[in-house]
Amino acid sequence: MDAPIVSEKEIFLNDINQLIREINQLRRFQGEPDAFWAAFLDKSSDLCGADYGSLLIRSDDAWRCAAAWPQKGAMDLSRLGTRLHDIAQGAVKKGFALESGQETSLQKGGVTLASIRLDMGTSEDAVVVFLMEGTMTAYFAEAMVRLQLVTDVPSVYVQFRSLEEGRQESHRVAGAMDLMVQINDEVRYVAATMTLCNEIASRFKCSRVGLGWLENHYVRLKSLSHVDKFEKKMDAVQALETAMEEALDQDEEILLPGDPAGDQVVLAHGNFSRKFGGAFMVSVPLRLDGESVGCLSCERSEAPFSEGEVLALRVVCDMVARRMNDLYLSDRWVGARAAMGLRRGLSGLWGVEHTVAKIIGILISLALAILLFGTWPYRLEAPCILKTDALAYLPAPFDGYIDEVEVEVGDSVDEGHPLFRLDTRELFFKESSAIADENRFVGEADKARAQGALADMNIALARKAQARARLDQIRFLLAHSRVNAPFKGIVVEGEKKELLGAPVRKGDILFKVARLENLYVELSVDERDIHELKVDAEGDIAFTGRPDLKFPIRVERITPMADAKEDGNYFMVKAVIEGDAAFWWRPGMSGIGKIRVGRRPLIWLATHRTLDFLRMNLWW
Repeated sequence: MDAPIVSEKEIFLNDINQLIREINQLRRFQGEPDAFWAAFLDKSSDLCGADYGSLLIRSDDAWRCAAAWPQKGAMDLSRLGTRLHDIAQGAVKKGFALESGQETSLQKGGVTLASIRLDMGTSEDAVVVFLMEGTMTAYFAEAMVRLQLVTDVPSVYVQFRSLEEGRQESHRVAGAMDLMVQINDEVRYVAATMTLCNEIASRFKCSRVGLGWLENHYVRLKSLSHVDKFEKKMDAVQALETAMEEALDQDEEILLPGDPAGDQVVLAHGNFSRKFGGAFMVSVPLRLDGESVGCLSCERSEAPFSEGEVLALRVVCDMVARRMNDLYLSDRWVGARAAMGLRRGLSGLWGVEHTVAKIIGILISLALAILLFGTWPYRLEAPCILKTDALAYLPAPFDGYIDEVEVEVGDSVDEGHPLFRLDTRELFFKESSAIADENRFVGEADKARAQGALADMNIALARKAQARARLDQIRFLLAHSRVNAPFKGIVVEGEKKELLGAPVRKGDILFKVARLENLYVELSVDERDIHELKVDAEGDIAFTGRPDLKFPIRVERITPMADAKEDGNYFMVKAVIEGDAAFWWRPGMSGIGKIRVGRRPLIWLATHRTLDFLRMNLWW
């Protein structure tokens, strides 16, 4: 039987239907974008009968060629210059653009440029430009109508691809959740690792899956798929552990064969693959709180691991990491768990996290330790005054008036230095009178002796002796009318210049002179602290006038009875000054003395006053 004759019209319709089916298949294209655009330009060019096609995408007000057809031998449409820009702009505004021109360097004879705006499903502008032979005819108008039918293909592809990625993501999550349920059923670490390796090997069609765990900064292989026991010292095991450490050191997934242009180090993976493993391999770190704790390594020989499979393994590792770590910790013996807890505590204490809080905590702990166990020299503090026992009181030698004052308070004087003098004019008058009386009585005695009047002579001699005695007394007072310093010292009292000519009575203390040698310090120690003080205790004093200078002292005597004052009871403590006296020291100077009584705990120094108060007022 002869084969049926097919007309050209039927052939054309069959080709068109086939082309439409292929274009519809592009709406559900599952490949990468580069492959999609190559197929889209191919089918669209067939649909309109174009010789060349190009995808243009606008970026920063400039059009760039994102894809071209045919991939080999495609014409460089950029040589059209502004014509290409104008037709692309026209397609964006109207949805399509059609332009015929004369012979160009691109094509001999007349050519037509056809452009349509694509629906990308996004805000970016994209057009396809086709170059066809000939000038504008009704055929080109029909071709533009055909091209309008495929403008939605890219957006449908993008939507379908997003839905497909979402479906794959859901599938990956569902698979990971299903695997997580199985691992949660396990209560022992080894069983959980075997379940994980076997399930991964089954679901991803791997020839071998291994799980390594980080111990003391080294990866130790814990389980291999479909292998109950293995020798840890085997070369294959050690090589696999080295490959896992390579992945953990870089803290990222390592895929073999790797990207030649990438910067990953795959030396250990390459050595393992050549000696013991399959041609394709992937290692995925298990991370917990941002730190790698283990590594999952998968091998197979039939096909490389796709990007989706690597992502699925990443999801599985992220979901099982915490459960595997909990099982790993709980399945160890008590000593190992205690050591791990201690190591984690120390790591948290000495790590770099929360540095400010740790520094504050360390400082507080250090301060508490110093406060509780540290000691500090304890010194009793008491007011003091500079004194001397060599003090001369110089009174008025007789009743009279002050005639001269030759010193002031604070003046240094030598022995015999005149201090003041009383008025002696009246004494001189009395002296003259006493001399005259003495001479008169001498004459009377001589007269009575010549007359032989013995009685009158004796009376005259007695009166003469009386006048002599009065004269001697007057002369004694004259000799003592000027008062001198009894020794070398300093005048500490006696400012009498404002009383020149004022009357004084015998015995009135007019001046005090203190000897600068043998100065000592008298301290007023509170009765609360007197029990701490002992004879021969040492300390220092500082005077109010020169607080920058310190002078050593030593306790010599403690008075046995306290002096009652308004603010409490105080014991007078005598302390001698170690060393020579300064030239500017004056008796009566005041200051503060601090006596060392030994070391005391810092906590006691800070609280003993309060504790003593509470004990004194709250005891029963």
